[in-house]
Amino acid sequence: MLVNPSALRVFTQDIFMSIGCSTEHAVLAADVLLRSDLRGIDSHGVARLSGYVRLWEKKRINPRPNIQIVHETPTTATVDGDAGLGLVVAPFAMQVAIKKAELYGSGWVSVRNSNHFGIAGYHALMAVEKDMIGFAMTNASPLVAPTFSSERLLGTNPMCYAFPAGHYPPVVVDLATSAAANGKLEIAQRLNKQVPEGWIQNKHGDYTTDPHALKSGGSLLPLGSDRDHGSHKGFGLSATVDILSAVLSGANYGPWVPPFVAFLDPPDNPVGKGIGHFLGAMRVDGFRPVDEFKAHLDNWIARFKTSATVDPTQKVIIPGEPELEAETDRTVNGILLVDAVVTDLNALAERFGVSPLSP
Repeated sequence: MLVNPSALRVFTQDIFMSIGCSTEHAVLAADVLLRSDLRGIDSHGVARLSGYVRLWEKKRINPRPNIQIVHETPTTATVDGDAGLGLVVAPFAMQVAIKKAELYGSGWVSVRNSNHFGIAGYHALMAVEKDMIGFAMTNASPLVAPTFSSERLLGTNPMCYAFPAGHYPPVVVDLATSAAANGKLEIAQRLNKQVPEGWIQNKHGDYTTDPHALKSGGSLLPLGSDRDHGSHKGFGLSATVDILSAVLSGANYGPWVPPFVAFLDPPDNPVGKGIGHFLGAMRVDGFRPVDEFKAHLDNWIARFKTSATVDPTQKVIIPGEPELEAETDRTVNGILLVDAVVTDLNALAERFGVSPLSP
């Protein structure tokens, strides 16, 4: 069903307010989810809304958090999210990073006691709006097995780097450090489709294309899939995210991360508070004049876009281009939601007395 973005935004805000969020927090949380759907990242948009409600029901999300800085230096800080929505906690932390960067050239914030924060790109792009380079990463539900392991010890642990350009849109490198994000499996499940080989292994460590394999003891694989194809690199990137987001902040790490997925329960022996994020901002003019940087990044982009390709009908895609194209289209033409998501959202509407979605 095609849904008007404005109507979907209001619907999402209403659901967040129904679980006790302030209007300000509901508007921000809805904006993060809608930005994901607009940018074509359907796995992290309103399809996740019922997941946040489920965590609220289990008293794992505090709808009225007292988000605060608990430790800081001029250029660094640790933020405690008070079990709030990561959709709200992460923007707070990025604002702290940006303010520090405005004063001292860069700002770095590690976050504990938070929850799922949506797409990393949303937070990194906040810095780009200030002519800064933005960084955002988070640890996540332990669904990924390290290279050679059959145990789920890490999350999909996404990281994003965003760079302001001049004539061209920002370069946005936003990726999971696993072979695929769990949201991609959820999409396959809703569409009743198999997934590519190399995304998942079963509980015995054998490749499988069954998107439901995680629920029977399987695990996602690191970026690279196996050692011969570089999975140790994906493992290393994921470890970096986990350490910066959680070991540094005092959040849970590795297998102790409280899961977002419904089929796993939090461990009984937490080593920290909630899940963790790491956000940063660096002023471009701390290195060279902004106009010079943007002109040369434009030149970088233009050269890559004119690269010779193996297939003449294919072009080199600059990181962030597909998402911008989707946002341009969906802002005008609407957001396509699959039937399973519409059914799920309208069940929330009925429960909370909110007007249901309609085309």
